Order: sequence, then C-alpha cells, then structure tokens
Amino acid sequence: MVGRDPREKGRVASPLELLLDLTFVVAISTSASQLAEMTSAGHVASAIGAFVLASFAICIAWINFSWFGSAFDTDDWLYRILTMVQMMGVVVFALGLPAMYRSVEEGHHLDLRLMVIGYVVMRIAIVFQWWRVARSAPQYRKVAHSHIRWTVFIQVAWVGLSFSGLPTLVMVPLFLVIGVFELLLPMITQGAADGIPWHPHHMAERFSLFAIITLGESVVGTVASSSGLLGGADGLTWTTNTVAVVIAGVGLTFGMWWVYFATPFGEVLQHRKRRGYLFGYGHIPLFIGTAGVGAGLHVAGLYLEHDSALNETTVVLAVAAPVALYVAMVYILHTLLFFSGGTFHAVLLGTTLAILAATVGMAALGAPMSVCLLLIMAAPFVTVVGYETIGHTHQGQMLAKLDEKAE
Repeated sequence: MVGRDPREKGRVASPLELLLDLTFVVAISTSASQLAEMTSAGHVASAIGAFVLASFAICIAWINFSWFGSAFDTDDWLYRILTMVQMMGVVVFALGLPAMYRSVEEGHHLDLRLMVIGYVVMRIAIVFQWWRVARSAPQYRKVAHSHIRWTVFIQVAWVGLSFSGLPTLVMVPLFLVIGVFELLLPMITQGAADGIPWHPHHMAERFSLFAIITLGESVVGTVASSSGLLGGADGLTWTTNTVAVVIAGVGLTFGMWWVYFATPFGEVLQHRKRRGYLFGYGHIPLFIGTAGVGAGLHVAGLYLEHDSALNETTVVLAVAAPVALYVAMVYILHTLLFFSGGTFHAVLLGTTLAILAATVGMAALGAPMSVCLLLIMAAPFVTVVGYETIGHTHQGQMLAKLDEKAE
C-alpha cells in the first residue's frame, strides 16, 4: 500500500467509496428524523444539541475514511474487506443514534455506548489500513505510526467516556475536549494538509457527492412533510399547503445545490492544497445545515398536520436557520480558500440572510406557512442570480490569479 499520485489524471470517486457512502446516508437520515421528531415535541434546544453531536461524529468518520482513501486507496481485496468492516461500524453507529437522542431528551446522561462501539469497529479497520501503509510506504511510515497511536488513544478516551456513567453536565465538556483532539488528529500526525498524497480534484468530488447526499434529506423531508397533507382515499386531493411544501422543498433543494456547485472547489484546492483542513472541516457546519434543512421541512409538515407542540414562528425558524447556516458556510469556504471575498459577495450573502430573517418576522406577524416556505425557497436563488449575471466572471478572474501565482 503506497501513496497514490496526487496529480493522477481523471481521478474520480470509486464504486467502493460510493457504496460506503450509502451507510452514511442511513446515519444522516436517522439523525435528521430524530431531530424532527424531538423538535416537534418541543425539546428544541436538546434536539439541536443532539443533532450537532451526531453530525460531528458522522462527519469525522466520513472525512477520516475519505482522506485516507484519496491518498492510499489500492482497491485490492484486503482494502475492500476492511472497507466492509468500516461499513458495519457505520451501521452500528447509526443504530445507536436513537438511544443517544433519548438520553439527551431525558437529560440525565449521554448514552453514547452503541455509537462508540460502532466507532470502535470503524477504527479497527482504519488502524489496520494505516499499519499497511507503515509496512509498504517507508516515506509515510512515521505518519502512519503516529496515526495509529493517536487514533487508539482517542478511541480509548471515547470508550472510557461513553461507559463512565457520568452525568450530562460532566460528559459534555469532556466530549468537547475529545472532539478537539479529533479535529487536531491529522495536524498532529501529518503536519500540514499536504502531508499525505491526497488528490485535490478527487477530494472535491467526494465532498460534493456527500453534499448531494445531505441535500437528499431535503427531498426526504419534503416527502415526509407533504405525504401527511394529501387528502382523499387516493391522495389526489391537494391543499394549498401541500402544493407549497412540495414546491418549496424541491425548489429549496435545487437552489442549495446550485449555490454549492457554483464554486469549483477542485480547481481551488489544486492551487491551495495546504488549505485542505479549512476545506474539510469547514464542510462540517455546512453538512449540518444541509441535513438540518431536511429535518426542518419535516418539522413543518408535522406542524401542518397539527402534530406539533411548536408555534408557527419556531417552525419557520427551523427551516430558515439551517438554510442560513448552509449559505453562510458556502461563502465562508469560498473566502477562506480564495483568501478573497469582496463587496459583491457581502451583498449577496447579506440579502440572502435578510430574506430569511424577514420570513421569520412575517411568520411572527401571522403570515401563512405556505407563503413563508416559498420565501425561504427563494433565498438561495439570490446567489444563483448573482453568480449567473456577474459572479462567474468575477470568479474566473480569481481563478486566473491563482494560475498566475502557480506559474
């Protein structure tokens, strides 16, 4: 197992990587469903905390696998078997999510046990993969041994925390401390972001595909929210709310997709590879926002079915807030990678956030839910219009400057 060529032509996501992503789809969907149900029951703060915790764990596991695969994927029989073991770990992790959400709702302690057992299974496989690197690639032996040591250390800490039985008020700070070590793991073990031979275009594609996966939760949320609003024995009697939910859900998903793919992350990473950590970890809140939109649409559906303890303003906020987080993170990533923002981007982002804030205000003043959802749907299209009219030319100039610096 030696390092892949980071300049390999035509490098794309492998069928094995796409298969593994399906297990993460299950984890994301399970978490989003739990968030929607818990939020609708009125436990908003607890639901958000549990969702952020679960999303962080999901993203860290996925990023660790994807970055390793981009650098060292051999696609031999042993690599495939170990990937299957990781898939089993993700499934076990997903099975532990409902217990964690229940424990957060009850408030006595955090039940992370089954989730952590899933992590143990995943990390047995990844540690073995790093051991293969240490044996086969002398130039990366030091990095591999460091990864093995620190991964085992962090995982022992997770096991100790999850089975400690400590109260929530004690576990949460400890969780944050171990979480910081998770984020620092690649920096501690390999130094700069270009310390292993990952492929910039391959990683950009992997993250874009995972973005599509999380966007899929918006489609799931649309179906979940509209299915209960169908009338008649055959579901052919549609109300204004049903039509609004379908249009808003699909339109919002499409707008968010368009916003993300307006930035050619692969080209930027090719020139700014040392900013890989900013790119990778910056996607964690972006993915949280994306999956949160799907959960928010589900919350809206439950409210329209009169199966919610929330008021209309809170329901609209449950959709608008994750959209705001998502759009803001796309702009932040763009700025961090290019190291350039500008007035034009500030105007687009400010207008988008103003529309979302106004929508929440309208809900507080009694505007119909259908109108609020349609306005939220329009928010991402501010960026779409800006990019298609002026932004693409501006971005082309920024990419040209990167090419000049590379020369």
